[in-house]
Amino acid sequence: MNAYTALALQTKCFAVNALGVDDARVQIMHNLERVQQQVRASKGFIRTLTGDDVRLVVLPEYFLTGFPTFESMEEWQAKAVLAMDGPEYDRLSVIAQENKLYLSGNVYEVDPHFPELYFQCSFLMNPSGDVVLRYRRLISMFAPTPHDVLDRYLELYGYDGLFPVAQTELGCLAAIASEEILYPEIARCLAMKGAEVLLHSTSEIAAPGLTPKDIAKRARAIESMAYLVSANSGGFSGIQLPQESSDGMSKIIDMKGRVLAEAANGETMVAHAELDMELLRRYRAKPGMSNLLSRQRNELFAPSYQQSVYPANTMLNEQQQVIPVNRSHFESTQLEVIRSLQASGIIKPGGVVVK
Repeated sequence: MNAYTALALQTKCFAVNALGVDDARVQIMHNLERVQQQVRASKGFIRTLTGDDVRLVVLPEYFLTGFPTFESMEEWQAKAVLAMDGPEYDRLSVIAQENKLYLSGNVYEVDPHFPELYFQCSFLMNPSGDVVLRYRRLISMFAPTPHDVLDRYLELYGYDGLFPVAQTELGCLAAIASEEILYPEIARCLAMKGAEVLLHSTSEIAAPGLTPKDIAKRARAIESMAYLVSANSGGFSGIQLPQESSDGMSKIIDMKGRVLAEAANGETMVAHAELDMELLRRYRAKPGMSNLLSRQRNELFAPSYQQSVYPANTMLNEQQQVIPVNRSHFESTQLEVIRSLQASGIIKPGGVVVK
């Protein structure tokens, strides 16, 4: 398929934080019903408007549940975390099948190999409703990641399990979760595995001026010579933050960093555009200064990246068993890293010395 239409669907999040476990599970299914209706209607309207058939839909981060605030990991797992074979995935599968499209989003998910934990998972379903990509967020502030149990995770899934790329009729698709757009290494690893379209489920502050994440989206598309489909929330409900704190600026960006479509505030299907894979592949095949992928000299950078900063396996003991932690674990680990960076001179004196 040389060209197709992609949609970054900007939908509202109805969070489950204030609900009990049973009511939270009911709300999740209500949220799925809303998304199902919006995907169907958006696909139909875009076809009427442009004549184009939407083949790829990306949903925002937190679109089913919101994010944990004061909940313990056990509480959040009970009310908001999906099983890999749970009814929520079954409903998402129906959405992909009935609309004959690829569907991507980001959810909290429990892996049976790590039943004590949950990961933030960016998924991709094909038009048959099968999950063809599962990317677990690698860098997070207050949630477990594969890096926190790295040795065991690699034993189970291998290195390809950290940076999966799906070979599909729409091209080579890969996912980046939320604020990971600020880390060029993740996009680069995916691009070096052939990723042509980066699926970015996010929930972030939108502003009239450029934000760090918005700048990063364009940079990652340019560096990776890839399309980027970024779906942001269309507002939040059910938490104490102002409802429009995370709202707007869903967009589709091409390999030159140009914004092809962008949404304003609120729930909307405005952020849709055609992705021309033949154009992308011609661009990648041309020699010249702009062909950044072919000009990478990775041997120069490898020694710097062998230096550990944030330690791996902080949630595994010597027997490769998961160590129970609470939210304070993540902040205390980061403080130790900052102290280490100060001691080594990477962070220079002059700011606040962490004690």
